[in-house]
Amino acid sequence: MKVSKKNMSIAILSLNDELYSTRRLLEEGEKRGHQMRVIDYLSCYVNITSSGASVHYKSEKLESFDAVIPRIGAKRTFYGTAIVRQLETQGMYCINSSLSITRGRDKLRSLQLLCRKGIGMPITGFAHHPRDIEPLIHMVGGPPVIIKLLEGTQGVGVVLAESQQAASSMIQTLMGLNANIIVQEYIKEAQGSDLRCFVVGNKVVASMMRKAKDGEFRSNVHRGGTASKVKLDAAERETAVQASKIIGLNLAGVDILRSKRGPLVMEVNASPGLEGIETATGKNVAAMIIEHIEKNAKPLHPDKPYHG
Repeated sequence: MKVSKKNMSIAILSLNDELYSTRRLLEEGEKRGHQMRVIDYLSCYVNITSSGASVHYKSEKLESFDAVIPRIGAKRTFYGTAIVRQLETQGMYCINSSLSITRGRDKLRSLQLLCRKGIGMPITGFAHHPRDIEPLIHMVGGPPVIIKLLEGTQGVGVVLAESQQAASSMIQTLMGLNANIIVQEYIKEAQGSDLRCFVVGNKVVASMMRKAKDGEFRSNVHRGGTASKVKLDAAERETAVQASKIIGLNLAGVDILRSKRGPLVMEVNASPGLEGIETATGKNVAAMIIEHIEKNAKPLHPDKPYHG
């Protein structure tokens, strides 16, 4: 195992140090000689001032870290990215910036950004008024269609409507609840499977195919899907890297469907989990993330040991 010559202080922003992804990053950072620390970002508070701005953690003023790995939960995006933003203003290197995290979390915004750059994606519709439901369904190719809550994660809030009536009723109900939704084309040839492409920097470092269980269309492992190692073609690799760049992420899980018209991006995840990808591929993705930090973060205090 190669040990870094740069001894760095690295913070992992995470709510739980027992989570697989957090634990693996901690282990690999320590193996490579870095001083690692897990920070519960919900226990942080901030002093915002033009001089002497600071982040405090459980009554302790945090010293500057050389690098920060944000693991911000989907339901804590606002507060979590506020903490990341404050650390950025203090000159700390964050592998994913606060702006890129918020872009990735906003499914509609991220699709609009990808669309502008010509990235392939399923036809996607968005509307506010119930009178637009019928043309919206028609616009994405008609039933079956996928209906997604913009705030959903891990397959929660994703519905397959197989008929015009089912789609209309579901959309109307969600609109009545003031839920923000998108309606997407159903890619039949994907056959309930998708590709998770794990991007670090400018490279896909690992990839897996996720396949839905029988009777289910969602391929998420959290929904009972299975995952296996898969080889990507050049177009799929290029699409995943470009999508990550457009959102501004150095660390991303890009979900892609294989279609008759090429790779189609469904989502760009700013805090992709490590357990599924490491288990399916056998690759040490955590170490690759630490290596990226070593190459790109400049120690703020190269001659000063970090004592946490």
